[in-house]
Amino acid sequence: MSDLKPWYRHRWPWLLMSGPGAVIVAGAVTTWVAFATADGLVAEDYYKQGLAVNRVLAKEEEARRLGVSADVHLGKGAIEVRLAGQHPEALFVHLAHATRSGHDVRLRLVPAAGGVYTADLPPLAHGRWRIVIEDARGSWRVTREAS
Repeated sequence: MSDLKPWYRHRWPWLLMSGPGAVIVAGAVTTWVAFATADGLVAEDYYKQGLAVNRVLAKEEEARRLGVSADVHLGKGAIEVRLAGQHPEALFVHLAHATRSGHDVRLRLVPAAGGVYTADLPPLAHGRWRIVIEDARGSWRVTREAS
């Protein structure tokens, strides 16, 4: 009697097929992850924003010229901005997430007392935040970073 086994009873064909099989499975998983968690552009109109850089720099220079500075405190459920220099009737704060534009928040802060402006703050995603503070007319702006 012959000791011949069918090909699928030997270990070598399975060992040789396991590498390409693992690559196919890993590729499928990577493709699924890429489509399930698609990252959009942080700014969809990046070209227009690039052209507006000089206007932004002029607003920041105007804040320096007027002596406007801001200290920001992000607490649980509230944001507090202590403003020095000017005290407008309201402030607008844009909280921009460093990597996900879908998490950005824009708030209107009202004066509380002594140059302090407050507003309710929704829960923020973890990560770095760029905080842009502007007066209601948009004549100056101050930027800060938070994490």
